[in-house]
Amino acid sequence: MKSKRFLLPLLVTLCLSAGCSDDGPATDPADEPIAITESELKEAFYYTFPLMIMDATESVETNAETFVPGIPRAPVNQLIHAVKMADASSKSVVTPNVDTYYSRLWMDLDEPVVFEFPEVKDRFCNVQVLDAWTNTTSVITDGGIYVFAKKGVKVVVPAGATLVEMPTTMGWCIVRILNKGEGDYENVRKIQDAMKAYPLSAYGDAGYVAPKGTYDASKDVNPVKACMAMSLDEYFAKANSLMEKNPPLTFDTEVTERMKRLGVGPGLKMKQVENGAEMFAHVKVSFKADAAAVAATYKKSIGGIWSYFMEPIGDFGKAYDFRAAVALVGLGANTNEVAIYPRADYDSDNKALNGANSYTLHFSSLPPVKEGGFWSITAYGDDDYLIDNPINRYNVTDRSGYNLNADGTLDVTLSAADPQDGSFWLPTGNKGFHLFMRLYQPDLKALDSWTPPTITKK
Repeated sequence: MKSKRFLLPLLVTLCLSAGCSDDGPATDPADEPIAITESELKEAFYYTFPLMIMDATESVETNAETFVPGIPRAPVNQLIHAVKMADASSKSVVTPNVDTYYSRLWMDLDEPVVFEFPEVKDRFCNVQVLDAWTNTTSVITDGGIYVFAKKGVKVVVPAGATLVEMPTTMGWCIVRILNKGEGDYENVRKIQDAMKAYPLSAYGDAGYVAPKGTYDASKDVNPVKACMAMSLDEYFAKANSLMEKNPPLTFDTEVTERMKRLGVGPGLKMKQVENGAEMFAHVKVSFKADAAAVAATYKKSIGGIWSYFMEPIGDFGKAYDFRAAVALVGLGANTNEVAIYPRADYDSDNKALNGANSYTLHFSSLPPVKEGGFWSITAYGDDDYLIDNPINRYNVTDRSGYNLNADGTLDVTLSAADPQDGSFWLPTGNKGFHLFMRLYQPDLKALDSWTPPTITKK
């Protein structure tokens, strides 16, 4: 009983010495909500979105136990190969390319990765290498053994191999192999089969077997929707975590210093923001329209009705808003030196293209590409998918069986129905449509004086 009598004074003494009061525990000033502008929050969102969409896309495409032909996914550090070209039933991505077969490799460079790439002489074939921020860090065109490693890591490179240093732990290789036409896949497959990817520790191990991955049905979510569904705290907690292994680039100091005030950066904790949830919701809702407006400022017009995104597309530097806009609508975009994609939505009278009409697509000369390059023009519906048609033709290309006019020009009929006049027919359906011209290895100097095709209503 005596001991209990002295317990209360002791607790009071301890409480007073610890600064206790009837007002509850003291609040850490660092946890107090901060007042920021929506433009500050928008800057942080635009800066980090490419990193977030890369991670979300990788999460989907590596959500597999192993690669199964026909299913575009494989575990990290293992190759994914396309086995067929897109057609009108393909709805997994918008504006699908029907010129090239794709192979992809998502890399985790916690350990260096070896990529064996064959020498290909009979067609366009290259490897676009992207960092976690969607910048093209290199383009591989020659066959060989390449060792990918994070910059600064000491690597013993095997004799005859080439070291490719990356600024981030996450890396993405996109291989494009030209499709020469119907029945060409067996030739493409030989190229795909000659590609190998494995960790550097397995170099020279003929018995190496790639480990099984895992499949989680909950990860099968559209990457954009996955990012947009996140709350303010969830989004930036993920971004901050990703930046620990995929740090901002050396020239990003100005923006990263500004973002520190919000608690955005490698390993930081996002601060509580006054009205943060409301502002973040508004930034996300307006993102699509705002991104389109940003992207429009980087368009270059050619021939009045055609335009394409110019530099710094594909290697964005400090154009963070443009980088975010392209990540939203065209993840994995090439630099202009490798490819350009002029788009036409209107005819030569500035009227919207519609399959209810018939048009003549007239080339006074064919698109200028360098040796080894190619060109095509593909029709898409207003939903950005390929247009169903009775002959399963979706584009006109330098590989198409058209006949040039006597003067070397080319006329292509754009219409819903077969023109029955002997001209080359590109079906458009009977609704609104638009065209994408693809020039790989474009001759950019010649492009300045080249006259793009006109589109004239019949």
